[in-house]
Amino acid sequence: MHVLVIHGPNLNLLGERQPETYGTQTLSEINDFITASAADLGVTVECVQFNSEGAIIDAIQGARDSASAIVINPGAYSHYSHAIADAIASVRIPVVEAHLSNIAAREAFRRTSVTAAACVGYIAGFGPYSYVLALRAALQIQGK
Repeated sequence: MHVLVIHGPNLNLLGERQPETYGTQTLSEINDFITASAADLGVTVECVQFNSEGAIIDAIQGARDSASAIVINPGAYSHYSHAIADAIASVRIPVVEAHLSNIAAREAFRRTSVTAAACVGYIAGFGPYSYVLALRAALQIQGK
């Protein structure tokens, strides 16, 4: 099984961006954690990061022939990108949304995720482990 992990805008700044909210681990360290956790589960992952909405949509569409599932953290696009939600709804592989912080406990505009509605589910608030929980959920959905 192969899973595409998509990190959205500004996540390339993890480790220096608002560490009180997002922690001190860099995106590279989080990707290493995801990759090691996936290997323990017998899964391969490809981790990518994009700041632009179009690139995220292209990655989602491209994954329909190359991945068994997608784990996505759309970042701020979660709250308003109907285009990303449409792309998620258009692919026939499970997509699980993951967030480092608990978006329900943050600013009012962050409490709604339009992209999560297109996903099979979402996990938030567990730091980097949110990605591993999302990966496990994707495996469960695929019957693995």
